[in-house]
Amino acid sequence: MDRLEDYITKNRDDLDRYEPSAAVWKGIRKEMYRGKSGLLRWLSVAAAIAVITCTAAIFYFNRINKVHPELIESEIYYNNLINDLYSEATPLLTGNPDLQKELFEDMSQLDSICAGIKRDLRDNVDNQEVIEALITNYRIKTQILEDMLDVLRHNDVNPDKNKDNAI
Repeated sequence: MDRLEDYITKNRDDLDRYEPSAAVWKGIRKEMYRGKSGLLRWLSVAAAIAVITCTAAIFYFNRINKVHPELIESEIYYNNLINDLYSEATPLLTGNPDLQKELFEDMSQLDSICAGIKRDLRDNVDNQEVIEALITNYRIKTQILEDMLDVLRHNDVNPDKNKDNAI
């Protein structure tokens, strides 16, 4: 390789004197793209879109986290609490399909409200009322689950009385 470099260095002026014609460059381009389908171009476009989308998502979540880091902590806390309460309630709900259905409907309704609040939060990151509404939604979920667990535990301890009591 050293001999090639030496030759190019010594003969630089002679080598730079000639320019390839437009037809030569056209032939080179044709050769470069021969055999490559449109699939490769679409894959590169898809990869670029994925990178842009991920960057935007990271920017958005960093923006919320910088403005309200306590919101992220609250969401983690309430989601863990709700999951724990639901895990505790699941075995008690197996004997009460009507109650299980009602709980599922209530939680689904609260989840859809929560999704709407989060959409509002994207538009109004600095709006304290939206953040409070989100936290209130989480508190309602936990309260429903805690109340339901109390009733289920009471019915589990006193199986004779639960025939007369409506939940």
